[in-house]
Amino acid sequence: MLEITSVSNSKVKETVKLHQKKYRTETGLFLIEGYKPIYEAFLEKAEIETVYTTEKYLKKFEFVKDKIVLVTGAVMEKISTTDSACEAVAVAKQINISLENIKNKTRIALLENTKDAGNLGTLMRSAAAFKIDAIILCGDTIDPYNPKVVRSTVGGLFKVPFVKADFSKVKDIFKNYNFIATVVNHNDVVEPQTIDYTKPFVIMLGSEADGLTQETVEAANIKTTIPISKKTESLNLSVAGSILFYISAME
Repeated sequence: MLEITSVSNSKVKETVKLHQKKYRTETGLFLIEGYKPIYEAFLEKAEIETVYTTEKYLKKFEFVKDKIVLVTGAVMEKISTTDSACEAVAVAKQINISLENIKNKTRIALLENTKDAGNLGTLMRSAAAFKIDAIILCGDTIDPYNPKVVRSTVGGLFKVPFVKADFSKVKDIFKNYNFIATVVNHNDVVEPQTIDYTKPFVIMLGSEADGLTQETVEAANIKTTIPISKKTESLNLSVAGSILFYISAME
């Protein structure tokens, strides 16, 4: 078993670079932090290359013992992206799929311009919980392999396939689907529980600040919004999306 005690070790330096999107894109690698996300990744057969952990947690990660690099607490603090070092940090390969890989999926969530890591991670987790088959990321959406996103999914990252794509291609491939836009202040909205989710659909969620773009709203053949109390201005994006995913799963 390889042991590293120096924070200046070249392998440690390469791992620390994965804190940045530039290096994640260049290498096709990303970080998974903590026991549960690493274990979920293992169960879903993610390609894990390395697992850094300390002597204290060595037995806990026996399921990936051939991947383990034993490090000191100082090294763990160096490679971790959290304020306090977690039990382990894994380096894994990103999953590369295209729209062609999900063209037979019938329950799709499209997230447009989702910039907040917590929102994206929670939506991916909820998608896994409520039977969404695939996720499409459009526009200026945060990197799904951002460490904060990965942590927020709590393993959900590996349960639902996701792909980044241009909306024009989405419209072409899924042209026979219901495109459901989540909007407010439209006269032609219907309540989400009245929609027929037995037909193939793409539920579209926009950014929390601006909502969906005009292009995606105009492409929709169904518009919906969640009725809320007049005492509340709006719902958090991940909360609204989770509610819609839950309603769609009840069919």
